[in-house]
Amino acid sequence: SQQGCDPFAQTQRSKLQHRRARINQQINKEMRMRAGAENLFRATSNHKVKETVALELSYVNSNLQLLKEELEELNSSVDVYQNDSESISVPMIPLGLKETKELDLLVPLKDLISEHYGEEGVLFEKEIKEFMELRQAMRTPSRNEAGLELLMEYYNQLYFLDSRFFPPTKSLGVFFHWYDSLTGVPSHQRALAFEKGSVLFNIGALHTQIGARQDRASLPGLNQAIDAFQKAAGAFNYLKENFSNAPSLDMSVASLNMLVRLMVAQVQECVFEKMTLLRAQHDFLARLQLAQEAARVEDVYSLVHQTMTQAHVKDYVPFSWTTMVHVKSEHFKALSHYFAAIALCDCPTASDAELPEHEKAFIQFHVTMPEGPSLHVLLQDPEERRKLGKAHLKKAIMKHEEAMRIHGLCKILRKMDILQEVLSFAHKRSLSKYSEIDHEEDFFETGDAPDIHPKTHQKPEIKSPNFSQVKVTDLFHRLGPLSVFSAKNKWYPARRVHLMRGEKGFGFTLRGDSPVLIAGVIPGGCAAEAGLKEGDYIISVNGKDCKWSKHAEVVQLLKSTGEEGVEISVITLQGSEAPKAADKKAAAMSSGSGMLKSNKENSRKSLMNSKSASTLLVWSKKSKRSKKSTYSVPFTAVGDNEVMY
Repeated sequence: SQQGCDPFAQTQRSKLQHRRARINQQINKEMRMRAGAENLFRATSNHKVKETVALELSYVNSNLQLLKEELEELNSSVDVYQNDSESISVPMIPLGLKETKELDLLVPLKDLISEHYGEEGVLFEKEIKEFMELRQAMRTPSRNEAGLELLMEYYNQLYFLDSRFFPPTKSLGVFFHWYDSLTGVPSHQRALAFEKGSVLFNIGALHTQIGARQDRASLPGLNQAIDAFQKAAGAFNYLKENFSNAPSLDMSVASLNMLVRLMVAQVQECVFEKMTLLRAQHDFLARLQLAQEAARVEDVYSLVHQTMTQAHVKDYVPFSWTTMVHVKSEHFKALSHYFAAIALCDCPTASDAELPEHEKAFIQFHVTMPEGPSLHVLLQDPEERRKLGKAHLKKAIMKHEEAMRIHGLCKILRKMDILQEVLSFAHKRSLSKYSEIDHEEDFFETGDAPDIHPKTHQKPEIKSPNFSQVKVTDLFHRLGPLSVFSAKNKWYPARRVHLMRGEKGFGFTLRGDSPVLIAGVIPGGCAAEAGLKEGDYIISVNGKDCKWSKHAEVVQLLKSTGEEGVEISVITLQGSEAPKAADKKAAAMSSGSGMLKSNKENSRKSLMNSKSASTLLVWSKKSKRSKKSTYSVPFTAVGDNEVMY
């Protein structure tokens, strides 16, 4: 069976998860105290009591504030997820996994198996425990492909759990508890969609951790980081598009939107780093391209910064994230001006053969045309190139300083040496270039360089999760084929029938596989006498379970009976009883769609009316249920594969 990683093996990351879990518990406690105090505050009219409670509330609120700050500091422990390589890479932002409470499904599932399926619940303890072990393992996935597969396996298994045990009109009565990844605030819901969505969120979060730990000083590491961040963006995007009304903030549309954009920006940053690795040659065009890539990174980070500072997002996004994103947008703007200056000052002027190509690239390089001579003159005059280069460096230095200033405002980031190093290295590099090209006799006022037009050679992709890559088998396979034995179907208790074979056989026609269906019963035949009805499903023959049996297997079992006859168990789906023979044709034409609709409508109405189940609607999957209904009518016109027995 699948294993999570050992939560007690104290890696840096598991220490982090432990501290996160502990803070989550404390937040939980403070939230309960706050709720109690607020209720008392509202209920009492006694002035003295009100004052005491108000004081208590202010304590609780400041405690919550401190806990949230501590959690934020954990959420910003970027270095834990970084690699061990010597070279400096700018840190990326990983997400912490959502924590969940243990869940005991033994009793509720055993009860449902005996009530709904008419089987002995105790016989399914092994399967239920296996499911619970899988859930337990998926709480601590390892930070690699195996961890992702574990989460995917659990997510796919939830599809079966849903089909088997979550009827549309009734709640299982179990609560799924999850903590908010960013604020640590607990939420719980009965809807399985909340469990599914939280697992999907963790698939995205695990991708971010895998992306953040890659060694981006090498090409393979960069490509893996790009892949991981693109898949993280895909998971958050899928969550945003397919699930709605989540009870926790980290899964709100605004938050997921921000996370998708953040991941796209991190991909774009990796693309820039890839360019610097690949374009080691120092020609003019390569440097212009680098400047445009940097401008593109600046562009996407300032979009993320705008998203993070929106009213309903800024309160729960860690301040360190917002600051880091802001720092990066300024840093990359500085880099775009630096590379523009290098292209102008360090590259030889164009030869006649190169000139047309250089001009073409340079026309589209700036957002607005630089003042001064025509491009043709500029590109061939070293002095003019130096002047414009100097203007670009002046702007770069201003932006480097701005990046360092913003970085200094956040105490969590101040502790992050790597980022500090990167910023100050880039700043010094621009300064020394400036002093190198600055002539004492320069009497011209250095102009204002126009910004660089953002452009990338590799657009980030948002890669949706591919759930089919992890194959799972239905743990509750023994309950029978889902087309019949599901939570939304109801059937009458199984009937046992003793059949003798007459001269003309048993007197019924059979159709289909798993389970085999009695498609027609001949009036006056043995089957009719024994009380078999059209639309019955054969679930056992002579005590042998036939729910999964193929047509030929059931026929073989029936044919091998002797004088003593055969013992058959059948069930009838409720709502599928066959009408009179005369109405059969009409029914075959109309009832397929009609029945599906009424069942959907009825279940929806009863949902609205039943109080306990109404919470189910709070957060349900948006996507339409598949068109294929299990209420398929058993008497559509006689098929080719029907045979008389």
